[in-house]
Amino acid sequence: MKKRIKALGALALGAVILTASSINVSARERSYTYNYDYWGDVQDSPDFYTVTKVYPAEAFGLEDNFVTPQGLFVKDDMVYICDTGNNRIVQLKRTGTEQFEVERIFGSIQGDVEVKDLSQPTDIAVSEEGDIFICDQGNARILKLDSDLNYLLQFDLPVDSTVSADSTFKPSKLVVDTAGRVYCIATSINQGLCKYEADGTFSGFVGATPVTYDLVDYLWKKFATQEQRQRMASFVPTAYDNIYMDQEGFIYACAGGQEEEDLDSGAADAVRKLNLMGTDILVQNGEYPTYGDLYWGEGGGYEGPSYFTDVTVLDNDIYVCLDKNRGRLFGYDDQGKTVFCFGGNGNMDGFFRQPAAIEHMDHDLLVLDSLDCSITLFTPTEFGELVYDAIEQFDEGDYEVSGESWQKVMDLDGNYDLAYIGIGRSLLRQEKYKEAMDYFELKYDDENYSKAYKQYRKEWVEDHIVVIVIVVLAIFLIPLSIGKVKSIKHEIDIADIFRF
Repeated sequence: MKKRIKALGALALGAVILTASSINVSARERSYTYNYDYWGDVQDSPDFYTVTKVYPAEAFGLEDNFVTPQGLFVKDDMVYICDTGNNRIVQLKRTGTEQFEVERIFGSIQGDVEVKDLSQPTDIAVSEEGDIFICDQGNARILKLDSDLNYLLQFDLPVDSTVSADSTFKPSKLVVDTAGRVYCIATSINQGLCKYEADGTFSGFVGATPVTYDLVDYLWKKFATQEQRQRMASFVPTAYDNIYMDQEGFIYACAGGQEEEDLDSGAADAVRKLNLMGTDILVQNGEYPTYGDLYWGEGGGYEGPSYFTDVTVLDNDIYVCLDKNRGRLFGYDDQGKTVFCFGGNGNMDGFFRQPAAIEHMDHDLLVLDSLDCSITLFTPTEFGELVYDAIEQFDEGDYEVSGESWQKVMDLDGNYDLAYIGIGRSLLRQEKYKEAMDYFELKYDDENYSKAYKQYRKEWVEDHIVVIVIVVLAIFLIPLSIGKVKSIKHEIDIADIFRF
């Protein structure tokens, strides 16, 4: 991983931000979205998304404003908002490009359960069957309800030797798989995700992050007294901040608050992709790790690396991470290459005061701001749709069409690295290896260049096999023939001498 000169990077990114806040609207539009090139330099980019509308509670006809909303979930055309401070769930239905209507609002449940009122709900999920799962944090439980809000089941504090029975169960985020299993993040539990079977039985922890520690602290702890050890920090896994389950059943988990050194060295991951065994299988073939901004300048009250507080995954495997530190959104493709970066802190449309959750509806993005108490709807621009078209066409096997879409992307932004790589990959699949090599070489894509070169070399050998065989035979046969001729001539000369 190339060394990053953070001071220079901070100046470069600062210039982008200053331009973004310029009074000149056209200048702001040019620099609102940015990207990083092969060398790690900040490159302005055409806007990938545009703000369609910002929705406070009154936009939905609600009399009471949202209070510290924490959770957001999308199911088909339904949007569920966890209005945490008001102890309620607001369910919206999308009826148009910009229109949302209140479907229902509920703060209590029905059925055979002692506590019927919700208390500080922080997250919600809806299964394929329509069952509703709620992190009812104030009541120390996870609820399972049917579509009519009837109580079905309750998930309580994990029964495990590593969890004190006196602990208070504070579930914060959850996902549900197709079998009805629940995976949740619970405050104060850092062994990984709490996994519950469909019948409510706790079945263990999965996906604990690797433990990182300083060698000096480790050695000191080895020789410290019992009293000193109690005062020292324990070496424990990092707790996750949020999780999302994609359409294939993989769990994307983000963990903010990582140490700068651990992120820069690769010892910690800001986002992980977990399989059923809890193993991280996230592909990171980009030039830089998937941890948001590469440069961490100080100023404006913000410092340190990006803090990923939520993640959502589109059907085309583009995953978008929400940075609550600087209010930005970072999109990555399935290879870990940066697709877009945009956003910021502020009161203008497209900026945030305290982003808490992100979701998607097709290609549109929804971002929940817990301090501004609003939802921002982002819609892809022409540039963004072209990029998505190119990616999806490639995934569907339309390589030639994908290459044409990438060419249109390049026409709009000649500095967009993914366009060159996308054209190269399309040419590679069309078996135009030499042309593919040229595009990969332009953007220093060594891995794909090697693939194209290997196929080009094989193709060249197959096309010239006759010439190669003739040359090889010539190399071996000509010297043998010359030697044989000389031998025969020598024998003739000797025979002539003895004749006379």
